[in-house]
Amino acid sequence: MSAPGRRDLTRPDHLPNLRPDGRPLDPNWLPRQRRGITPQMVGRYPDYDVFAAEATWDEQTRQVVKARLAAAHGPLRFFTPDEEPVLRALCDVATAQDSEPRIPVAEMVDAKLADGRLDGYRYDDMPEDPQTWRLVLRGLGERGFTDLDAEHREELVAAFSQGDLSGGAWEELNVARAFSVCMRAMLEAFYSHPWAWNEIGFGGPAYPRGFMRLGQGVEVLEPFERPGATAEDPVRVESEGGR
Repeated sequence: MSAPGRRDLTRPDHLPNLRPDGRPLDPNWLPRQRRGITPQMVGRYPDYDVFAAEATWDEQTRQVVKARLAAAHGPLRFFTPDEEPVLRALCDVATAQDSEPRIPVAEMVDAKLADGRLDGYRYDDMPEDPQTWRLVLRGLGERGFTDLDAEHREELVAAFSQGDLSGGAWEELNVARAFSVCMRAMLEAFYSHPWAWNEIGFGGPAYPRGFMRLGQGVEVLEPFERPGATAEDPVRVESEGGR
């Protein structure tokens, strides 16, 4: 039985595609984080902190992971001051971050583009990723994105995801593919950050520690893992149609 004010994680309606409107819940229905940091200090694994395993990492691994905590420091280097507010609003909507602490997705995307660390491929009918980003932010800016309330921002991003935008900067892009380009970069940034690992219970770097219990099922935890707020496996619940 769930505590007062908490949603029961064993119910299928916590999964967006099993709810009538398909919309995500406000993340604040999740348990408050008690150990470590997660976005907005909520998560399914409230007693998990990936840095509890820090002593098992080698020095190079430790430096790489900790460097991601410093991503928010310093001004943006690729995006202009006019583009920055639109970028931040898009990153917040796309990653459902509406309060602190936030993973600095905007800063991480900016650093990737400023340093030229691109993915090494692109769609043949699309400009290079840096130009795609500039056109997307221009297109959102033309729609007054930063002046919209939260609901209308989500509606505009939903239209973007469906390729259902036209006019202005959008005429220079395959809009649906532009969404794919931007979303790929934002998700790469979000899920490479240790706070996201805490949120999803990810064990972090496996080198040189390794894993002891691979193939034994999600119910069998590694020594460094912590149980979630429910024993239900959300992937299994979804695949079984919410049963």
